[in-house]
Amino acid sequence: MDIIGFIPQFGGLLYTLLAFVVALSVIVAVHEYGHYIVGRWSGIHAEVFSLGFGPVLFSRVDKHGTRWQIAALPFGGYVKFLGDSNAASGRDDAAMKEAAEDPIALRRTMHGAPLWARAATVAAGPVFNFVLSILVFTGIFMIRGVVSDPLTVGEIYDMPNAGYELQVGDEVLSVGGVAPPDMEEGTDWEEFRSQLPAQPTLDYTVRRDGTEMTVDGPFPYPPLISSISPRSAAMDIGLEAGDVITAVDGEPVFAFDQLKNAVESSDGRALQIDVWRDGETLEFALAPRRTDEPQADGGFATHWRIGVVSSMAFDPATEAAGPVSAIQGAVSQTSAIVTGSLSGLWHMITGAISTCNISGPIGIAETSGAMASQGAQSFIWFIAVLSTAVGLLNLFPIPALDGGHLVFYAYEAVAGKPPSDRVLRLLMSLGIAAILTLMVFALGNDLFC
Repeated sequence: MDIIGFIPQFGGLLYTLLAFVVALSVIVAVHEYGHYIVGRWSGIHAEVFSLGFGPVLFSRVDKHGTRWQIAALPFGGYVKFLGDSNAASGRDDAAMKEAAEDPIALRRTMHGAPLWARAATVAAGPVFNFVLSILVFTGIFMIRGVVSDPLTVGEIYDMPNAGYELQVGDEVLSVGGVAPPDMEEGTDWEEFRSQLPAQPTLDYTVRRDGTEMTVDGPFPYPPLISSISPRSAAMDIGLEAGDVITAVDGEPVFAFDQLKNAVESSDGRALQIDVWRDGETLEFALAPRRTDEPQADGGFATHWRIGVVSSMAFDPATEAAGPVSAIQGAVSQTSAIVTGSLSGLWHMITGAISTCNISGPIGIAETSGAMASQGAQSFIWFIAVLSTAVGLLNLFPIPALDGGHLVFYAYEAVAGKPPSDRVLRLLMSLGIAAILTLMVFALGNDLFC
């Protein structure tokens, strides 16, 4: 075995595993803290708050009598409430029998608390996941800001055949005779893009230091890679953010739409591409992959994709976004993830799209590492997306998940009594079996799709 050659792969594996553990630990900690703090506010005593499973590495008991601990296996966590240790029925019969003799003590147990307290405590985990996502998205939107009006050149990216007259700080009045979108009127960027003349170099009418002038500049939407999708054809062959694709099968390209058309018409055939990177031209061969993409109407469309996202030839200058607009954008983003996930699940159930869209732990770990490698902001964004997915998953009405417990509480509210222990044990066993089946199926997707 070539040990020296294996070291970089081993280092990449450790990096991916570390990114996965960090992302999962943050999401689990927030989820379980939601259960803990709402339970405490509701008068339910938490005996243990554990981040991880297995042997305890560190623990301390706080003034409320809760033991906070970090365990050796960092792939989950839990909160153990008083009288809540029997995995099959969710009840600790010994603790319940002891507490039953003391109404005050019984009130501090999970199953002796009022229905509203139990329901609020269970629902708090997923709710806190959604809150985390909204807070993260809000922060990112405020940091990124919004595109300034009028459109102003912020940063010009390195491109082949550079030396354009366009400069940082220029206010763009038109490109190739086409006026850019008006931010206040909400003009469509796609409409602006579709009207641009198809030329590698265009005339920009700009305002510079109060004076209008015409200068030359690059086509605004070149095949410049701004980010790469995890587990994609582009990532597998080593394309990087900042690469510029200059030719496909020997044909020069200067617009991202030219690259997109070549990929979509490939029918999966391997393409030979020329890539400009830091002044050097590299050659790659990559085969596009069929990808199911959500549409604005809630449906899905399948296209050939290589997994790259482009950016403009220059980064538009931004101005600070207000907290209200940032929060609105964050709520919309979180809502879009929820609706997109539900739509995707439904289309997989009906067979409209491939079930390979379900990722398991290996796929999530690979995505964690890939997003971390693209920078802190990309990784934090991914944590917010994953937090929403975890919150949504836990609300599914499957016994053993939070959503299943909420269904039991809804039954109790209507029937006036909880389901019998026998029914609970049966449903919990079925729920655990369903979850394990889904995990095995997702793992199979990671390995074979």
